[in-house]
Amino acid sequence: MKQKIHQGRNVKRFREMLGIKQEALAYALGDDWNQKKISILEQKDVIDTTILTQISTSLKIPVVAFQNFDEEQAVNIISNTFTSNDTSTINAINIQPTFNPLDKMMALFEEKEKLYERLLQAEKDKVSYLEKLLNK
Repeated sequence: MKQKIHQGRNVKRFREMLGIKQEALAYALGDDWNQKKISILEQKDVIDTTILTQISTSLKIPVVAFQNFDEEQAVNIISNTFTSNDTSTINAINIQPTFNPLDKMMALFEEKEKLYERLLQAEKDKVSYLEKLLNK
């Protein structure tokens, strides 16, 4: 029996791996979104492809990752690949990355920084708007 992929849980997993809060993702998705709506979305088994595409763009993760990632299957593959008695597979893995990990981390940091700057600006705009309302 094939286990169903929980797309909402996958959105949450990838969002958390990137260190992005629900509020930040909501901000990136636009005015129609808020933290509560993201929380509800992450509880859904299946998410509309249009919404997954928006999330994919915001998090820079392919839509198929949300649709196909199965944590249990990944754990089974890893545990079946790396048995305690068989070190030949582990020794055969090339641990030399073909990219500079620092470059990747810096790029992620810069993306995160831009998102937080946009969030901060949105909060400043809200405060400014509320001050205008109070002065009237």
